[in-house]
Amino acid sequence: MSSAPLFSDRTHAGEELAQALLTQITELETTTGETVSPVVYALPRGGIPVAVPVARRLNCPLDIVVAKKITTPQNPELAIGAVTSEGQVLWAQHRLWRRLQSSLRNTALRHAQDKAQSQLAEFAPGCPQVNPQGMLALLVDDGIATGMTMVAATQALKEHHPHQIWICTPVAPAGLIKWLSRFGDRLVILETPDDFLSVSRFYGEFPQVNTDEALAYLQEYNHLPHQQ
Repeated sequence: MSSAPLFSDRTHAGEELAQALLTQITELETTTGETVSPVVYALPRGGIPVAVPVARRLNCPLDIVVAKKITTPQNPELAIGAVTSEGQVLWAQHRLWRRLQSSLRNTALRHAQDKAQSQLAEFAPGCPQVNPQGMLALLVDDGIATGMTMVAATQALKEHHPHQIWICTPVAPAGLIKWLSRFGDRLVILETPDDFLSVSRFYGEFPQVNTDEALAYLQEYNHLPHQQ
């Protein structure tokens, strides 16, 4: 593949994703004759700058779903699972976590869920608390590497009975598509390279998104006052 990045930054990726989603939603409405009511859910923090252009283009609410990787102190880079702030858990299908003692798995799970609940509390001032029941839930992240947090997030959304859940992202590995399709009603993924390695390589600029910046995005879009 070319060494040139696919997207200049998260905003650019979000604008491209917004166009693709607008096209597919318009086609869906034309085919069914029904009006679709979308709501965008970002995975913080990096998914929020991508989700803002999507929500703006679709003129719909923007909320978040928080999911965190479950890791161990011995290998904090390797996800053995993921958990949402609401407690939905997804374990990786590899032998490592199965070999861990039950007490260690439970400790890792509690630690990850505590982080998820803490992050949800941090972002609560910028969230409109939308009820997605019967709506089209668009779950957005800046990229998918393993899919663990994205799939856990779909499980959280299903608890609220949306009409459909679409997994939406600028880039994800081709090898994950079949697996991801089991968890969403539709995948809207702009690029699916075989040679993946990391999400960041597909962006010209991919800085860390800090909490204050991400919260400001949410508050500005949802017209909610900034907290001092």
